[in-house]
Amino acid sequence: MDTTRKLPVCEIHCRERRRRRLLTTALLVAALAAAVALVLYLVYRPVKPQASVARAAVYRLAAANDSAPAHALAASVQFTLVLHNPSDRASLLYDGLVGYATYRGEPVTPPAPLPPMVQDRGADVSLSPLLGGGATVPVSADTARALAADCGAGRVQLRLVVMGRVRYRSGPFRSGWRDLYVRCNVIVGLSMAAGAGDVPLLRYPRCAVDA
Repeated sequence: MDTTRKLPVCEIHCRERRRRRLLTTALLVAALAAAVALVLYLVYRPVKPQASVARAAVYRLAAANDSAPAHALAASVQFTLVLHNPSDRASLLYDGLVGYATYRGEPVTPPAPLPPMVQDRGADVSLSPLLGGGATVPVSADTARALAADCGAGRVQLRLVVMGRVRYRSGPFRSGWRDLYVRCNVIVGLSMAAGAGDVPLLRYPRCAVDA
């Protein structure tokens, strides 16, 4: 029996079986690593914060005096913004925060810096920045006329904007800094251009959060 010609064929088959076993092992290891990564992501994935406005106060919202530029407003408003962390696994760090108020898409207060914050898992934190302080802000003529009409009707919609950055810390993982952008539409009852403090919220404020 001549076996010299069969040996190379056997070696080729053995090599192919070894390659298949290595490929199968590599695929199993990759599938296991992907499954572990998916589980870790589902457990520790960051969840963006939620926001609501619990209180509003208007101390001044009126046309500026004659010495200011035409169609300028002087505003002094305060909102209590509540940030809720819906995650029971991740804590949040806020930094570089600024807040301001707008009316009909135009700023009515200059940006005000807000302090950095640390938010524990599942916790709520609140901010009550005083915005404007009577500082004069130029607006368009249409905006000035619309504000006078809305104040006469006793119903004014303002928007609170908070911008900055946020970082998520979950177990052994820590994300990079992400941009934070909060917008809250607040409709208040205001019967005169110059407010006197707390004003009623005529509709539950709706807030959108990008983070």
